[in-house]
Amino acid sequence: MPAYRLERVGRLIQEKISALVLEGKIKDPRVNSFLSITRVSVSRDLAWADVYVSHIRPGSGCGRGVEGLQSAAGFIQAQLGLSMRIRKIPHLRFHEDASIREGFDLVKKIEGLTKDGGTEPPDE
Repeated sequence: MPAYRLERVGRLIQEKISALVLEGKIKDPRVNSFLSITRVSVSRDLAWADVYVSHIRPGSGCGRGVEGLQSAAGFIQAQLGLSMRIRKIPHLRFHEDASIREGFDLVKKIEGLTKDGGTEPPDE
C-alpha cells in the first residue's frame, strides 16, 4: 500500500479516536479529556495501528489513560468500523508518548540557561 494512503488512514484514525475521547464516549474512568492522541502509525497491511498518547497535564500519569484506552480497544475499533469506509480496521495498540513533556522540559532548560547566563548573543 502506498505510504501516502497509510498516512491518510493514520490521520483519520487519530481524528476519530480524539473525537471519541473528547466527546466522552469512552466510559472507562481512566480515560479523560486531557489525553491527546499525538500520532498513529499504521502497518503496511493495515493489520496493526500503533496509537501514541500523551497527557496535557504535567506530572499526571499517562500510563493509566493508556491502560484505559487499551481495555476499550474493541469498542474503539467498532466505532472506527462504523465511521470509516475501509475494508479492514487495524487492531489498535496504545503507547505512552512522552515527547510533548520532554519538549516542555527542554524549553524550560533553555530558558533557565538564558536567564542564568546573563549574556545574550550580540546583535550583528
